[in-house]
Amino acid sequence: MELGIIGLGKMGFNMAERLRLAGHKVVGFDFSKEATAKLTASGSLGVDSVEDLVKNLNPPRAIWIMVPSGDPVDHTIASLEGLLSRGDTIIDGGNSNYQDTQRRHAQVTTTGLDFVDCGTSGGIWGLKEGYSLMIGGDKAPVERLTPIFQALAPAPDQGWGHVGPSGAGHFVKMVHNGIEYGMMQAYAEGFSILEAKKPLDLNLPQIARIWQKGSVVRSWLLDLTADALERNPELEGLEAWVPDSGEGRWTVIEAIELNISAPVITESLIRRIRSREANNFTDRMISIQRGAFGGHEVKKL
Repeated sequence: MELGIIGLGKMGFNMAERLRLAGHKVVGFDFSKEATAKLTASGSLGVDSVEDLVKNLNPPRAIWIMVPSGDPVDHTIASLEGLLSRGDTIIDGGNSNYQDTQRRHAQVTTTGLDFVDCGTSGGIWGLKEGYSLMIGGDKAPVERLTPIFQALAPAPDQGWGHVGPSGAGHFVKMVHNGIEYGMMQAYAEGFSILEAKKPLDLNLPQIARIWQKGSVVRSWLLDLTADALERNPELEGLEAWVPDSGEGRWTVIEAIELNISAPVITESLIRRIRSREANNFTDRMISIQRGAFGGHEVKKL
């Protein structure tokens, strides 16, 4: 089967490679000529424009968008709509807000095109391990694209599924990432407690390796944590600054609107935001309040 990919960052390139190795034809476009040249060198076809991408695919075409959420997705769809034909499919495999996805589905399908959303998890490891694919959209295009999903997934019958109508794939991926926030925070706090108990001289890489086998907290995330601690057990040279890509925020907003208590995910998001605050004003306010009512010492810079 053929697939066009727009956006050849690490994840887009690795997806192309996994498909190529499974025997599928891949045509890719990226604004980086280095990225398209790399794709061609790997055995697929990198092209210099969206027009060339469409010309090198046979109808019914399928084009997978791997660009940042928001305006870049809308701009990419707009560039495709005048080039594609009835029955062609656009797949948004990025981390779009599910409400934007529903809007785009309503817009695109009026032109005779199909629109599928695919929450994609696996990061840079997907080439080797396969991707977890959470798919939303109409049944017919999803069924037509089944060989692509089977090739990208960890196994043809594992790690992927059509989870619901338009927006469902991105909604499920959003909650997946919210859960990820909470898991990462729990591991970080636990290892911080272990690291702070200096009298016991605990070996964090060793403990992580012990937990990997038989423990109820074993996970792939723990495997990655153990590898990271082996390479840098003191976390030297790292700044305590953690970004968020949006899904955690959207998960918290949905929880509030649905009257669902989600304190772990919410607090993990707040901690990420707080990590970016240099000389935190909130903490300085608490310090000066303690000094005012209790005469406690106030540390100064």
